[in-house]
Amino acid sequence: MGLFDKLKDQFQSSSPSYDFHTSTHPLPLGPNAVFRYRYQRGVNLGSWFTLERWIASHPFRNAHQPGQSDFDVASGRDAKKVLEEHWDTWMNEGDWRWIKEKGFNSVRIPISYYHLCGPLPEVLKGTEFEPYHHIFEGAWGRIKQAIEMAGYLGLGVLIDLHAAAGAQNADAHSGLSNGKVGFWDKHSNLASTSLALRFLASELSRIPHVVGLEVLNEPANNSKLQGWYRTILDEIRSIVPVDFPLYISDAWDTQHYANFVGGRDDFVVLDHHLYRCFTDQDRQKDGYTHAHDIRSGFKNTLSGQSDSAKGNIIIGEWSASLDPHSFPPNIPDTEKDAHRREFVKAQLELFEEKTAGYWFWTYKKQDGWDAGWSAKDAARAEILPQWIGGKRFKGDPPVGVKDSEMKGAYDAHTSYWASHGGSPDPTVFAPGFSQGWDDSLTFLSHPSGPSRLGFTDQWMKSRKIEFENYTNKKLGKATWEWEHGFRQGVEASLRICTY
Repeated sequence: MGLFDKLKDQFQSSSPSYDFHTSTHPLPLGPNAVFRYRYQRGVNLGSWFTLERWIASHPFRNAHQPGQSDFDVASGRDAKKVLEEHWDTWMNEGDWRWIKEKGFNSVRIPISYYHLCGPLPEVLKGTEFEPYHHIFEGAWGRIKQAIEMAGYLGLGVLIDLHAAAGAQNADAHSGLSNGKVGFWDKHSNLASTSLALRFLASELSRIPHVVGLEVLNEPANNSKLQGWYRTILDEIRSIVPVDFPLYISDAWDTQHYANFVGGRDDFVVLDHHLYRCFTDQDRQKDGYTHAHDIRSGFKNTLSGQSDSAKGNIIIGEWSASLDPHSFPPNIPDTEKDAHRREFVKAQLELFEEKTAGYWFWTYKKQDGWDAGWSAKDAARAEILPQWIGGKRFKGDPPVGVKDSEMKGAYDAHTSYWASHGGSPDPTVFAPGFSQGWDDSLTFLSHPSGPSRLGFTDQWMKSRKIEFENYTNKKLGKATWEWEHGFRQGVEASLRICTY
């Protein structure tokens, strides 16, 4: 019996009931939509499909020089055997259990366009990987199996196009080792990427526990990128609904693309990657100083960026890693871990307050101990919390608690505004509170595990439309009062129903 079959038998009785191939499209707001709108606490499954030698070196044992990228592996000896062996062994039953038991509720899976060539051979046309169809043709079936296994565990999945034709950045994790950004050089590269993304969106949007599709990882920023984002998002939206989340990288220009995301009406999310170990400035600060900087100046920066993106911002990659020069000289490893622990604590505090989620980079490494980059090692060293899943659900509150809380909030609202010039329509506050309370309990009591509403503005937008349609009444200037009620209903339920 394979891993999937074992997981299916073991978890089917306690997992959400849905068919992997025939889920509702689009998703109505309710339990099935929780996966996409909840606060995402995730981990990256780095170097499973899109390889990085520093994470997993064994697949590179027969690679062609310089031996750093998927292309080098594909052009080396026994590439098909080497890759399929790696794909089939990198994640096992214990790995999936560990992720779930630590409280993570989603995984981010980096894949590349050439991994789609089995069902989509034309994706390789005119690209560097065109001669290697036979090597990668088995990848998509394994990716689908990974998605399905995650779903049976109640884990969400963010699929990330980590490498596009021609390479969208100069790093080897874009598929090539030549250090060039060739993505824009040929029409065939753009055509391949468009085809890959439309295929992925069509396949994935039907699966409730797929929390989104990231259209391109860390593209080098230039004058063409925003226009390309606009074009590719429109192409994808022509075949999937506005409520299927599409993630875009900030290309290291966070405020600019926060404004871009905030100006859209569909479900688009900005991905920012936060590392503090690569620059000369980073090397001059120890872990406690980094933690202080995150809690002070960067907190204000991220808060403004989140506001610009209307709350649709996540940290798709972050870590506990600090440069070796960040530590005082000759301190023991236990003290280094103390620096990392405070650094991680500051990051998590900020993410929980100012973003809609995060994914640690990365789940594990193949060789050696690395408590900076490996989530498994960071957890063993108690740098990551032993439980990362947030507050736990107490259960439904006693009868009457909701009404009592709603009355108190409504009285405070109307009293305040009566003495501050009045408000457009205080009668919509209580319905907003009630809806926020009920929706929050839907997230807290979800079969996949307790969570909280993460993409609040995006969810409220749909709920407001439902309210207006149901009451046959446009909120207009009173929208903010309904939203205030909604937010206070969510906050009250979290205060009373979690511990």
